[in-house]
Amino acid sequence: MGGAGRPSRLRAAWRLLLTEPARPQAIGRRPDSHWFVVATVCVGAFMGQLDASIVTLALPTLRHAFHASLGAVEWVALAYLLVLVAGVTVVGHLADRAGRKLLYTYGFLVFIAGSFGAGIAPSLPFLVGARVLQGAGAAMLQANSVALIAQAMPPKELGRGVGFQGAAQALGLAAGPSVGGLLISLAGWRSIFFLSVPAGLLGAVLGWILLPRSRDLRRGEPFDWLGAVLFMPAVATLLAALSFGGELGWSSPPVVATLGASALLAAWFAAHQARTSHSILDLRLFRRLAFSAAVASGLLSYLVLFGTMFLIPFYLQEGQRLGPAAAGGVLTVLAVALALVAPTAGRLADRFGAGPPTVGGMLLTAAALAVFTVDHGGIGTVSVELAAVGIGLGLFTPANNAAIVGSAPRRQAGEASGILNMTRGLGTSLGVALTGLALGGAAAGAGAAVHAQAVPGAGILLASTAMAAALISSLRGA
Repeated sequence: MGGAGRPSRLRAAWRLLLTEPARPQAIGRRPDSHWFVVATVCVGAFMGQLDASIVTLALPTLRHAFHASLGAVEWVALAYLLVLVAGVTVVGHLADRAGRKLLYTYGFLVFIAGSFGAGIAPSLPFLVGARVLQGAGAAMLQANSVALIAQAMPPKELGRGVGFQGAAQALGLAAGPSVGGLLISLAGWRSIFFLSVPAGLLGAVLGWILLPRSRDLRRGEPFDWLGAVLFMPAVATLLAALSFGGELGWSSPPVVATLGASALLAAWFAAHQARTSHSILDLRLFRRLAFSAAVASGLLSYLVLFGTMFLIPFYLQEGQRLGPAAAGGVLTVLAVALALVAPTAGRLADRFGAGPPTVGGMLLTAAALAVFTVDHGGIGTVSVELAAVGIGLGLFTPANNAAIVGSAPRRQAGEASGILNMTRGLGTSLGVALTGLALGGAAAGAGAAVHAQAVPGAGILLASTAMAAALISSLRGA
């Protein structure tokens, strides 16, 4: 009897692990219960951005610790980004079937496992493998973050909820350099990865208790495994080509081959999508003007954000001769301004629609970057211009993110949230790649004279991109 009962107990335990628990009735009955969801999602949003900015700061330290080349150490950051961007849409698609709360909560556990592995890594390949696991956990978190808020918030407060999530991301991005520098100096590079373990445990416990069960799931629909197998490497190879194009040259054989592989996989995926009714990426979503315009303008906004974050430290360190710590402090102005404005911007979107804050925000960003191309001579001036860029992006981002998820059917909220976060990763890579191209010889380490000529060109590129995002947002309407 004992042997026969063991499989049934194992099946019962397995079902328990794959079943979303209901949150306590005392929480569910509260009129403000949706804010518990926002708070839980903000833990993951803050942690993900903090980890990303901390790791970037630690790359020089890791290079010396493992006696590795710069190209090898770059994979510590690149492996995480590749898995995150390539996997986030697939995870969102799966979450719409298996449960958004389930994948979000387990995302913390996967991220914790990757963080602990990175902290104890005995070699650089082991560390890169742990970062792959971290990227998978981050994809599970980011694919469901905005979808969970959209499911929980009353429609009239959706923008405000997404605004707080955007503020948490900006605070994590802003805190990363200072927290990372302090930890590395006091406890070594391993401490920056161990930091995520208690934060992840807190997020997992809060998610299991405070998040409501998923609604409007697409249960019974088959999962498109072939689409996932084609889609993820198509995005990953595109991202890899964007990452290495500036370093190796856009006409170099590895970059051309990688771009070609991405194009072939994308064509195969598109052909497969046309033949199946359950594709990993429902292209019919893009027939909705509000959705497609929000996705396009969102991608351009991330290009502007990360292009600016690439340009300004280079300008400050090469042109103004500031040290890395001082340059990082100036750049923090942008992230702090974004974090302060984002919650208010979400409230404006709830009241007036997405049009005014998205169009107005990107116009302000374009104007600030245009002024930077003309007057970027002093630290005080640059700080004011960065604050204006942060305010503009803070107005744009929450309203646009809410528009992306709000314009998709509720049963596809996870898929829409995954697409949103994929555009963030692609925008990040495009921002760095195109800004590097605009800087030209300066990006390769040229002197201040060449740098002075190149910076306005990069500023014009970013200002024009912000203007294009404003135009696309205006086509959508309110």
